[in-house]
Amino acid sequence: MHTHHGPEPHEHDRPPRRRWLPRMATREVELHEPDHAGEWKAQLMASGLCAIFGVAGWWASGAPAGLATGLFAAAYLAGARFTVQEVWEKLREREIDVHFLMVAVAAGAAAIGEWAEGTALLFLFSLSGALEHYAMERTQKEIRSLFDSAPKSATVLDSAGAEQVVPVADLQTGMRLRIKPGEQFPVDAEIAKGETAADESNLTGEAVPVEKRVGDGLLAGTLNLWGVVEAVVTRPAQESALQKIIHLIQNAQRNKAPAQRFTDKFGTRYTYAILGLTLVMFFVWWLGFGHRPFVSVPGDVSAFYHAMTLLVVASPCALVLSIPSAILAAIAWGARRGILFRGGAAVEQLAEVKIVAMDKTGTLTTGDLRVEKVESFPAGREREVAALAYALDRHSNHPLARAVTRYGKREQLAEVEVTDFEAVTGMGSSAQHRGETVRLGRRKWVLDGNADATIAAVPETAFGMSEVWVANRTVVGRILLRDDLRPESRGMIEQLHRRGLRCIVLTGDKQSAADFLKKELGLDDVRAELKPEQKLAVLEGFAKGGELAAMIGDGVNDAPSLAAAHVGVAMGARGSDAALEQAEVVLMHDRLENFVCAYELSRRARAIIRQNLTISLGVIVILVTLALLQKIPLTLGVLGHEGSTLVVVLNSLRLLFFGEAKPANWRGG
Repeated sequence: MHTHHGPEPHEHDRPPRRRWLPRMATREVELHEPDHAGEWKAQLMASGLCAIFGVAGWWASGAPAGLATGLFAAAYLAGARFTVQEVWEKLREREIDVHFLMVAVAAGAAAIGEWAEGTALLFLFSLSGALEHYAMERTQKEIRSLFDSAPKSATVLDSAGAEQVVPVADLQTGMRLRIKPGEQFPVDAEIAKGETAADESNLTGEAVPVEKRVGDGLLAGTLNLWGVVEAVVTRPAQESALQKIIHLIQNAQRNKAPAQRFTDKFGTRYTYAILGLTLVMFFVWWLGFGHRPFVSVPGDVSAFYHAMTLLVVASPCALVLSIPSAILAAIAWGARRGILFRGGAAVEQLAEVKIVAMDKTGTLTTGDLRVEKVESFPAGREREVAALAYALDRHSNHPLARAVTRYGKREQLAEVEVTDFEAVTGMGSSAQHRGETVRLGRRKWVLDGNADATIAAVPETAFGMSEVWVANRTVVGRILLRDDLRPESRGMIEQLHRRGLRCIVLTGDKQSAADFLKKELGLDDVRAELKPEQKLAVLEGFAKGGELAAMIGDGVNDAPSLAAAHVGVAMGARGSDAALEQAEVVLMHDRLENFVCAYELSRRARAIIRQNLTISLGVIVILVTLALLQKIPLTLGVLGHEGSTLVVVLNSLRLLFFGEAKPANWRGG
């Protein structure tokens, strides 16, 4: 099953904004609502007041009845405050949930004079709500800390070179900026003047400064270390790499896991079913077993008391919390470490894969391509070859094209005018220049069998080097680019093999490079010289054969494969927009080994979800059985119900500390 990643939901489709945040069981959390920070403290204080007034009411039970009742009433007001608000909002939407059950039981206990047990219920329910809010705030805090330092203003240069400070939100494509040492780059931009180095660790996880020269791209939110540079805005703030991450996480919290969607539907239907069962059992205990309907006598309890006990123990609080609490904790842990899950479905589904398919460039290799050499045949026209390549590659976002474009700007190559530009999938691109067709791309396609003996004898590049050929009627040449194998690639493949996963590479590169990869990394299979549609066919073949595969890639040409895979995984903040849009998991730190962490986190989250479901369902079955047999008092029912809820939340919180002290080569369990 593939998760749909459509446009942002309309405002009226989203949960309504509200002054306080209800329990995690009924709402998702959104990062752009910071006003809920510290709310758990208010709930904890209300829970404490409920306990104080409740204990005072219990001590005053021998005093005049009015005093004890007043103290218990004060305990009710404190303990039920937040729950009643949630119930009222639900009723206005013509819905009921577990909060309604709790209020009904508390009111019923007061109606039959069991104030102390009703107070105990409200105390434990409000305490668990406070702890759930604390857990929620912890996960929000883990994520929000990533973005607190985003730049708010920028220095813009006008046509005369005068400086003006403007809000980052007002920056538009084409504006010229001046960024001084120690300042953050406010938006994605491209250096037009000057040199510097950037600290990109907050986005890429790489602590080593990255040199930046004319033509190099700058990422919003990263730090300018030493040089004064002028840069041209390439994308407005709302489309920057930093904002893409923020939107990915926000959408992740709204996109529920399949199991969570099931429990949401189950929870509503279950609530109505329990209300019906409780009503039936009230009449059974009254008319069938002869209990008094409402008033208890010494040695006997009323049918209504038994009904209230059943209502408490059958309430599915722990059940509806079991999945979202674990999913949100996993998303928070991953986001803090550069692993972005685009929703609960991705957290659940990644653990199901048996095959890991990978692109080569930018995935197993660094993707940091640099032009090493320009050759022309015959020699002497190298600059003309480079200028033609620069003219065509300015229209492309492929990693090879970006490297050639940077080289052209740095070398101040002439901007050759071309028309009728056309991208040929899997081959390259073509255009018209001075009435002649210019081709740029793969050797076979560019030369098209018309190479003379000298060109035909040119050897293929060794691994680590890529070549782009360019030719028109009068000029033939190639550009050699270097792209080294990631040092962590072999270690990651070994770790995946230890977990029983098959590792294959799907690449458009030549067969000799594919053979080198298979031998060097110990891959199970390498399929070379593939066009994007052929990669797509391979993944569709896996799906038809019942083999669930994850696909790791970073380029535009990887987007169809990412969409077809059981789980698509995109590499890094520098990945193409198309790849990021289609991927369910994004490895923001450009660290391939983080895929192993993501896989292990998914396995761990699934295990905790299973544990939570076992605990919550097991406790409900036991307590409901005892309640039907009239073997459990209301107080113990309350303790069992709220105890299981707390256990589920605390069990999910373990994911926030998952793998904290594990070494990079940790094998997991």
